[in-house]
Amino acid sequence: MTGNAVRRPGLDARGFLTREGSLARVPPAFRPVVTATRDRLTDVFGHRLHSAYLYGSIPRGTARVGRSDLDLLLALHQEPTGADRDDARALGVALDEEFGQIDGHGTLLFSRTRLLSDLERHDLGWFVACLCTPLLGEDLAAYLPRYRPDSLLARETNGDLALLLPGWRRRIAEAGDTEEALRPLVRFMSRHLVRTGFTLVMPRWHGWTSDLHEMAEAFAGFYPERGEQLRAAAALGREPVGDAAVLAAYVGDLGPWLAGEYARVHGVKAPRP
Repeated sequence: MTGNAVRRPGLDARGFLTREGSLARVPPAFRPVVTATRDRLTDVFGHRLHSAYLYGSIPRGTARVGRSDLDLLLALHQEPTGADRDDARALGVALDEEFGQIDGHGTLLFSRTRLLSDLERHDLGWFVACLCTPLLGEDLAAYLPRYRPDSLLARETNGDLALLLPGWRRRIAEAGDTEEALRPLVRFMSRHLVRTGFTLVMPRWHGWTSDLHEMAEAFAGFYPERGEQLRAAAALGREPVGDAAVLAAYVGDLGPWLAGEYARVHGVKAPRP
């Protein structure tokens, strides 16, 4: 950065992305949840588990009681099986029922080999190194490089939106038309589009944030004609409503435009098996 450049958040003095969360930032209300999670992961997965990580609002210190979900990433010694996924889902359900502090749960499972692979170095590897907080086991970040907010990182993290949109359309069609059924889709797709919009401009903005509103404002600075759409999506990512018209606009307008612009600026994410 030049001497006149704005110093953005999320970077160290050398311009590398810093890890955004830590156990020290977990709000007091969520510490019993984290303690129970750590203990039960060991009980459930035992020797299958290489390491476990928190991500999302809880380790960032921004979780809201009764509104935030519990997000976990598990690195297994072997490729995850259906039984592994069932165990993770059952554990999440049990924690969600026991602790009123959390509203929902999600667990990502990958093998240690995949997380450290060359193909995933600027996607899942970056995710572990920069967005995940170690909870159990050896931290895989020690085997991963430092990252800058460049075009390669942008391409490999969110350069696959065009491939995702057909699946989104199917999910919307299969969800029905009730507010209860559509609300989780609005939340998920709103957040995904805001994050994609942010990483589109990330190399030019030159920094990192996980705050949806900050992401939308960064995007709007480069694409003012689309800024209000992303601001609205950021608001719905935090306070979703089950509105079919919102979802139709996402897959019929904002999503396709964003996918096309992303491919033009950064290219398309490397194909996965």
